[in-house]
Amino acid sequence: MRLPLLLLAIAWVMPLPAAEAPFALVPLTPAQINAASPFFLVDGRTAPLLAAPPARLEDLQVLRLWPGEAPLQAGDDPKVDVPTLTVFLPPAGKASGAAMVIMPGGGYDHLSPREGLPTAQWLASNGITAFILKSRVGPKYHHPAEMNDAQRAIRYVRANAAAWGLDSGRLGIIGFSAGGHLASTAATHYDAGNPASADPIERTSSRPDLQVLLYPVVSLVEEAIVHQSSRTMLTGAQPAAADLEFLSAEKHVPKDAPPAFVVHSTADRTVPVANSDRYVAALTANNIAYFYLRAPIGGHGFGITDDWAPAALAWLRSRKF
Repeated sequence: MRLPLLLLAIAWVMPLPAAEAPFALVPLTPAQINAASPFFLVDGRTAPLLAAPPARLEDLQVLRLWPGEAPLQAGDDPKVDVPTLTVFLPPAGKASGAAMVIMPGGGYDHLSPREGLPTAQWLASNGITAFILKSRVGPKYHHPAEMNDAQRAIRYVRANAAAWGLDSGRLGIIGFSAGGHLASTAATHYDAGNPASADPIERTSSRPDLQVLLYPVVSLVEEAIVHQSSRTMLTGAQPAAADLEFLSAEKHVPKDAPPAFVVHSTADRTVPVANSDRYVAALTANNIAYFYLRAPIGGHGFGITDDWAPAALAWLRSRKF
């Protein structure tokens, strides 16, 4: 029986389902992105939260960072209380072996799918295995829960890299706005792991191999440039001065900090460009390699655009990502 020409045309243009095509190549509408689940899945998709690291990665897996309760966990709602990583794989035959952990913005009170999903698709479509971090956020959770989640995410991927066909020495982080703050603190407060831990993940280094920061919140102490709501969500209404100083990444850049790619618009009226200026000055003072794109390329929260993404990809390639 011959199909009508109209049905044949529909069949020809219908996109492949995610099971047959990597999610990195599936076109998404803004409505789909905005309606994504807390685990960065779209169109009503759900996935089990895997309590143990899988033997092999699959597209759109959702990985619990801890098999049981996370440190400081105060509830059992998977959407709120359980930090996870969602996996986005490159197309077959295109994987470079490098990986990136994505830290979306959202003012530390939510996580923006508009920064998470397009970033995952951009990275994965260019051969970089991507993991979106769903960290805990305020007002329920404050520091150090968020930093615990970021450090654990880096350790988790690195500890399992060999089993997953990834290079443990090519693991980067990318963060936007408040997620850029989280990334900057992960890039300045890290350790080699705890060799005495019974958990092999905790025995692994939390140092990222590079950092990409987009319009990041950086300083929590310089009142003229602080993003007040992010600070309140992260530290509470009456933070200790020591916590604010500790969480101001420009004050803690170490001599072995990872190289950085930083983007900030001079027209940003939400998070002043001075945040990135302070961070880049600290990178300079410590002789850390960086690329700084500082230009009037939009307001705040512009996400993946041609104003910076091609330059960032070239920089990543120069770093073997």
